[in-house]
Amino acid sequence: MISMVEFFRNLPRKKCSKCGNDIVEKADCYVNLCDNCDHPAL
Repeated sequence: MISMVEFFRNLPRKKCSKCGNDIVEKADCYVNLCDNCDHPAL
């Protein structure tokens, strides 16, 4: 059995649902959009 830390380390990176780029995780990251697609001016 693997440890919980190892489990989370092996998860795939989140992808933006709009453009497909990797999402840089933040402390409270619940969105599926990258910073560029989630920009308020767009």
